[in-house]
Amino acid sequence: MSLNNELFEFIYNSPCAYYTVQSVKVRLLSEGYTELFEGEKWELSDGGKYFVIRNGTSLIAFRNNASANSFMICASHSDSPSFRLKLSVEKGGKYLVCDTEKYGGMIYYSWLDKPLSVAGRVVVKGERGVETRLVNIERDLFVIPSVAIHLNRNINSGYEFNPARDLLPLASGAGERGELIKLVAESAGVRSEDILSHDLFLYVRERGRVFGVKDEFIISPRLDDLACVFASLKSFLQARATENIPTFALFDNEEVGSETKQGAASTFLCDVMSRIKGVDYDIALQNSFMVSADNAHALHPNRPDLSDSENAPILNGGLVVKFNANQRYATDGISDAVFYVICNRANAKTQRYYNRADLLGGSTLGSISDTKVSVMTVDIGLPQLAMHSAVESAGASDLSEMVKALTEFYGSYLEKKGEKLEIL
Repeated sequence: MSLNNELFEFIYNSPCAYYTVQSVKVRLLSEGYTELFEGEKWELSDGGKYFVIRNGTSLIAFRNNASANSFMICASHSDSPSFRLKLSVEKGGKYLVCDTEKYGGMIYYSWLDKPLSVAGRVVVKGERGVETRLVNIERDLFVIPSVAIHLNRNINSGYEFNPARDLLPLASGAGERGELIKLVAESAGVRSEDILSHDLFLYVRERGRVFGVKDEFIISPRLDDLACVFASLKSFLQARATENIPTFALFDNEEVGSETKQGAASTFLCDVMSRIKGVDYDIALQNSFMVSADNAHALHPNRPDLSDSENAPILNGGLVVKFNANQRYATDGISDAVFYVICNRANAKTQRYYNRADLLGGSTLGSISDTKVSVMTVDIGLPQLAMHSAVESAGASDLSEMVKALTEFYGSYLEKKGEKLEIL
């Protein structure tokens, strides 16, 4: 299977953050990793392979090395903009529609007239408390219908969508409420009355595919940021062992600011790293390096004026190193240079990205995570179009460039000697 087809399969099996973590967990278990739990004492063996999950949507994996004095960390995020179902689930009338609220900053119109379904977790009654179950209803359940142009003649002149009115998914014809919860309960293998609460999200029911005259592009839901999750996981698993502690970090809630117990602004990474190194944690931190991997805006074929004329990455030009003077990205001169050396060793193509000076642009988890775990950090990503659309596009060859670079990154380590920094 080609690398892009592997990516498409990974994304299809990861319709929301809960399933992204589940997909990663299944792969780690198949590679001999052992699951740890934050509420239990850890007994780590030298050379042991471990992972730990927080709240079902964030995960950190590592290979223990008792003699190492540094971590090489790659961090990405599990969430994507979507619609979350309210506990009320349905709203009645002539039709039944889903009662939702938006999650993250999405391009509203891109969600219209597409087959949708629902995935996430339910919390159910247990014998002596509560239990969680994952749910993914793998069939076309909903659509958010456009208003016909005959009824809104000005739609192509610009329209301000109201999520509470214009973006409610059609679920059923008129009838009694509760049918959707019955489907959810059936998928979870429980009775409807046993569901106490839920965290359920809509997702686009499309598979990724290759397109272009020369098959040079890919299109898929959730490329931001599952392409980076996939690339960093693959690199983490295949990298050679060296004098570091390779660490794969996957955070939730990047799309809503990261300030949650499982986000990059939480103590999750700090908690795990300090438990690994104990009293030597502070020393190891000073020799460590983080790659924050989240996609970047490519030069748009129809709107090149929205990009910096000298620093606009293109599809299939290689992975992107991102800069911002106001620290929306964490890259600085040293981290850029270190990562350049690593990419050069891997023969991986790179590009540089700056926002146009009068446009704010986005941000990501690198600078946020650094406030809790202060390590040298570079922000990178894959160049893509239509970020935060329901379906996004990218270059077909860029994924392999990122895998080459991150495989070399995980197989390297740093040693500080005064003003010199050796990359070994």
